[in-house]
Amino acid sequence: MAAMDRLAMRRRGRAVAPYLLMAPALVLVAVFLYGVVNGVLQGFGIMPFLGLTDFTLDYWGEVLTRPDLAASVGFSLYIALVSSLVALAGGIVLSAALCAVRRTRLLALIDVQIPLMCAHILVVLAMVSLFSGSGLMPRVLFHLGLIGSPTDFPSIVGDPSGWGIIATYIWKEVPFVAFCTVTLMGHVSDSFGEAAGTLGASPLRSFLTVTLPLCRGALVKAFLVVFAFAFGAYEVTFLLGPTAPKALPVLAYLEFQNPDIMNRCVAMALNGVMAVVTTAAAAAYFAVLRREERDR
Repeated sequence: MAAMDRLAMRRRGRAVAPYLLMAPALVLVAVFLYGVVNGVLQGFGIMPFLGLTDFTLDYWGEVLTRPDLAASVGFSLYIALVSSLVALAGGIVLSAALCAVRRTRLLALIDVQIPLMCAHILVVLAMVSLFSGSGLMPRVLFHLGLIGSPTDFPSIVGDPSGWGIIATYIWKEVPFVAFCTVTLMGHVSDSFGEAAGTLGASPLRSFLTVTLPLCRGALVKAFLVVFAFAFGAYEVTFLLGPTAPKALPVLAYLEFQNPDIMNRCVAMALNGVMAVVTTAAAAAYFAVLRREERDR
């Protein structure tokens, strides 16, 4: 009888164990969903803790008629598109290089893992140390006589071109694109690429006509992830971006920091505009994913 009870308890434990293991993830998902829903409701003027329970589009109207909104969205799209396209091209080159050479553990650590592990704030500090007016690169160029003074070097902080922001994202996202594609690219090169080579195709032609098209889905997905992140992240643009135009995430952050708590509704409406763009990128990502599953 005791053995049967122990057996029954073990069975119940095994049945409950998956739910217990899922509990932490479910808590995190619940907190995330609560924040998203709460932010969306605040964008429509609903803040029960202030007694505001009436649905209104006034804050969205205020946001959509702001004179600086178009410039802010345009600047964010510019940063996201340029950094994503360059990261995509750099990731393809890095993946191809990693597939062409024997990848040691040290090489894998240097080319992909260290950049991915570094926080963006650390990359910003490194960029400022290297490229600011008193940084290493302007001083080296000055001593070589290539510039008249260190201040002649284009400023990495506040430059309207946003080249410092783009450089930071490229340093981080090129390894990410390579990380997402190198395994698939290596497999394609080892199988279909070698088959094309035996039929007389040069390595470059084999890469362009066989390997790259077969990796298109992974590359598009990596591009969409980088684009959504670069469009929605605020810390790099906050630290390195120009005074005007401000990136959309920075604009929302500054509105949220306004001492007037009612301004939080404006900030959440700005976040809603940002969410529309990133949701479109997420929808495109899942469309590519479904197409890949359908074609298998």
